[in-house]
Amino acid sequence: MEIKSVSIIGLGALGILFGSLLAPKMLPGDLRFIADQERIDRYINQNIYCNGEECSFKYVTPQEKCEPADLVIFTVKERDLKDAIPAAVNQIGEKTIILSALNGISSEAIIGRTYSMEKILYCVAQGMDAVKVGNKLTYEHTGMLCIGDREPGIISASVKRMADFFDKVGFPYEVHTDMYRRLWGKLMLNVGVNQTVALYETNYGGVQQAGPARDTMISAMREVMSLSEKEGIHLNEEDLNYWLQVLSTLNPEGKPSMRQDMEAGRYSEVELFAGTILKLGKKHGVPTPVNKMLYEQIKFAEGQF
Repeated sequence: MEIKSVSIIGLGALGILFGSLLAPKMLPGDLRFIADQERIDRYINQNIYCNGEECSFKYVTPQEKCEPADLVIFTVKERDLKDAIPAAVNQIGEKTIILSALNGISSEAIIGRTYSMEKILYCVAQGMDAVKVGNKLTYEHTGMLCIGDREPGIISASVKRMADFFDKVGFPYEVHTDMYRRLWGKLMLNVGVNQTVALYETNYGGVQQAGPARDTMISAMREVMSLSEKEGIHLNEEDLNYWLQVLSTLNPEGKPSMRQDMEAGRYSEVELFAGTILKLGKKHGVPTPVNKMLYEQIKFAEGQF
């Protein structure tokens, strides 16, 4: 079954970026964004811009009855996932494929509890340096979506459907056959980069060069690597170097979403990152002092909002 229609829930940085890449390659009406009416009115009144170009997106409310989409992509923040899952119900049918571009290692299982894991493909969004300020998104690197099955070593019919669609619309992607490991690798990167950039009040350039911030970042990443051994994932130096190479390609002036959230006085994803690592450290009796420091310092900063 060919993928023709796509619904996206979440019009943050990734939602706008994905929409701007897909819209020119799809028929009018085949790409839609799910949002409540208040948000839709705001999007229409303020307009949405990507690299200076106005985006003309189609919006649907969660209550609107329509044909289920062939593909649904979740691009909300982790804190909004609980509300986003039921909001997507009218977009998801028997043969819908679901992708989650959320950070962390748990969103697929959470979505799958409602819509069945059979619909879920695992996904990692990487290499983007998008910065969203208000209704305007800017980026230099589109990055890519890494997609695959939860079970390692296979390429399912659903993955092939996704690859065919991405080829058709020219969307950057990579098929990977060990996706849970890739999710852990991205977690390792986020734990290091997002939290360090937020705490040091810097940008990607601040951790791309040698110095205390980069040292903190790598130390936090190594704690994830140690825990991955206990969880049977076995991240190693090759994985660390791979993700540091991904980091090196990003615009030095760019900032991860966690830094953007804290600049705007919004609560961050520290529970998703350091919070997860602290829980796993306690579970396995593995010390995680760097993530403990990051957690405490970021929580303190959030307490000043």
